[in-house]
Amino acid sequence: MSDAQTLEQALREAAGARIQAVRAGADGSASVVVDAEGLDDAARAALERDLAQAAARAGVADLRVAMSAPRRRRRRIIAVGSGKGGVGKSTLSANLAIALHRLGHATGLVDADIHGPSQARLFATEDQRPEAKGSTLFPVMSRFGVPMLSMAHLVRPGQPIAWRGPMAGNALGQLIDADWGAVDTIVVDLPPGTGDVQLTMLQKYKPAGAVIVSTPQDLALIDARRAIGLFEQGGVPLIGMVENMAGYLCPHCGEPSDPFGHGGAEAAAQAIGMAFLGRIPLALAIREGSDAGQPPAAGEGPLAEAYLAIARQLVAWLANQPGSNG
Repeated sequence: MSDAQTLEQALREAAGARIQAVRAGADGSASVVVDAEGLDDAARAALERDLAQAAARAGVADLRVAMSAPRRRRRRIIAVGSGKGGVGKSTLSANLAIALHRLGHATGLVDADIHGPSQARLFATEDQRPEAKGSTLFPVMSRFGVPMLSMAHLVRPGQPIAWRGPMAGNALGQLIDADWGAVDTIVVDLPPGTGDVQLTMLQKYKPAGAVIVSTPQDLALIDARRAIGLFEQGGVPLIGMVENMAGYLCPHCGEPSDPFGHGGAEAAAQAIGMAFLGRIPLALAIREGSDAGQPPAAGEGPLAEAYLAIARQLVAWLANQPGSNG
């Protein structure tokens, strides 16, 4: 075995798969490139000492160690918007994140409704607080396997958040720039309207795509078109539209009714050439499950399947995007 091979074997015994490259110099020195992803300063220093000792045992007294910068995981952001409040956007966001997780995707959730956060209630994480290292937050883990962050995790229950636009934008950044670990897809529940938080999202955190939520009624569709226009102006691809509160099945007589109309969102999507992702009914079980911190997508039955069907279409859309690895 050559001296160079002896050195490399000694270094790999000390650092294993972190060794990226080893080079022996003609003057008896050597250099090694090490992957330092996930190591803090103390761990880096310890690793460098171990490598120097391993090199000395192999007969190399002068070892130069280059620590590679931690690789930043590329995450896809899926924005869920509506243009107006009261259409069930937060409930859809919560159930969509859970459904994506159930389909095998490492999914996180950001509650970007800075002034009116609701996701902590939907996930029953109101009593949890995120850990922090410096200015970096670590998301709260829900019992459904979806890590999440909301302003509700950072302020006292019931405390009003009376912040102007720049402060809300900074808060959004702190939530999205958290240490999400292995998460590769973040569902962002946007506030209603087309204001500062939405603009910050488009300008600083370009979403991979947007899901639009609307009820079937004309008034909701008017506002949904405003949200569509904002995403189009920002160059964000439109994944599709969901028709929420689409029909009510009476629990007593079994007869269906349509208090908000039927098919309006599907027709609007078709009119602008946008995909229609599906319908979610106006169901008492959704309201009860949401209030109890038990989103229907975490269970079984027709309601869970309705959310899973939408999530499957989202997964297929992502897989067809340029540069996707599936």
